[in-house]
Amino acid sequence: MARRTDPRRAPTSGTAIGLCLAVALAACASSGSDAGSSAGTSPTETSTPSPSVSTSPSASIQDTIEIPPVDGPFDWTIDPANFVRGVDNRYLPLVPGTTNVYEGEADGDHEVNRVEVLRKTKEILGVPCVVVRDTVETNGELTESTLDWYAQDVDGNVWYFGERTAEYEHGMVASREGSWEAGVDGALPGVIMPGDPRVGLAYTQEHYAGKAEDKGKIFDTGRHITVPNGSYDDVLVTEDWTPLEKNVLERKFYAPGVGVVYETIVKGGDEVIRLVDVKRA
Repeated sequence: MARRTDPRRAPTSGTAIGLCLAVALAACASSGSDAGSSAGTSPTETSTPSPSVSTSPSASIQDTIEIPPVDGPFDWTIDPANFVRGVDNRYLPLVPGTTNVYEGEADGDHEVNRVEVLRKTKEILGVPCVVVRDTVETNGELTESTLDWYAQDVDGNVWYFGERTAEYEHGMVASREGSWEAGVDGALPGVIMPGDPRVGLAYTQEHYAGKAEDKGKIFDTGRHITVPNGSYDDVLVTEDWTPLEKNVLERKFYAPGVGVVYETIVKGGDEVIRLVDVKRA
């Protein structure tokens, strides 16, 4: 999995941000601008403490369409009739023509991450998926470019159907490791953002055995956060991890109507990235 700020990018990402992973893009609705902030400052946030990471979903949580369980079994099927066109989830809206721009630091390097919702779809397992282009520049040089595929079901859950990754060195593609597509070689799509996110709900974001096994959990809700692009209320916080890198844990902050506005690795790494601009074509 490439390392970038797409809505589904998890700690296993290769070279910087989900954000995932997503990232997470749409018309930016802020509760007040913060023009004096800069990409180099930390966000401000308020909240009460939340529970620690769980490895299984709450038994009391039920949904019309079953969300992929965090610990398996990994045998769910996809019915195209359960999906709609477009993605308008409150916390992960994907509006074609929107580009979210992020800046941050990863292991001492400066990163600029652009996440663009393209005006095209890709059909996977009979489902029309929104295509998102995610690029990362590290210290001014292109290091990653990835196409991600998302779709929303009738319950509002946003599913992640795969990615085509490319990691660059000196302007040339050096690796496509981490690429996968639902339905190919046993890979299964997973949920990136539930339609009804409740604290404690855990889920599988993707499943490609031994190669892409990201997990997510709703960690907190109702937070306030300020980043360079503005201040946001009712922010949702997720925790992302993978059994392939057990010592890494990442948190993503999602603002209503916008998507990812802030990401940080809280265990196993040194990375912070913040939303600095939203462009609409």
